[in-house]
Amino acid sequence: MSSTSDFRNGLNLKVDGAPCQVIWFQHHKPGKGGAVMRVKLKNLENGSITETTFKSGVKFEEVSVTREKKQFLYSAGTDYFFMDMKTYEQITVQKDKLGEAIKFLKPDLEAEALYIDGRFLTIDLPSNVDLKVTSTVPGIRGDSVSNLVKPATLETGIEVNVPLFIKEGDVVKIATSSGEYVERVSK
Repeated sequence: MSSTSDFRNGLNLKVDGAPCQVIWFQHHKPGKGGAVMRVKLKNLENGSITETTFKSGVKFEEVSVTREKKQFLYSAGTDYFFMDMKTYEQITVQKDKLGEAIKFLKPDLEAEALYIDGRFLTIDLPSNVDLKVTSTVPGIRGDSVSNLVKPATLETGIEVNVPLFIKEGDVVKIATSSGEYVERVSK
């Protein structure tokens, strides 16, 4: 059993019967009343993120999550195919099990599959992925010293805001947690 004082980023626990992972937490002591813990939880079954508060000292059951390296191969309809990096077996995952991760999946991307008691939950992506810009409006000479942004469509179909100096064909690093531009990747 864990309590709110044991919270740390990446802690897996059961909240209302669902396996969740702590992705952000903050201890808060209001002027009146007892201390509370503000927490952002990622539901490991469906990928949804919720923000909630718990009173200090509340106990939770910890969840043991097994991680296995997988490589994304391809998708067909609502089926996504991954290969186990040790056994080379293929597994098929339904689109609804992946949640927001499908925005960042490209062939040969390595990720970790999460299992609880041998039951597949979801895919955990790396914190950043490199994606190629397939379309964006052209930049203008001198746009490199600006904090203005423009929309760009990436190779997986996701649209993100990038700085004005990014052009078609550039490879950019995207944060999978927020879907935001991080930096341009040099070739």
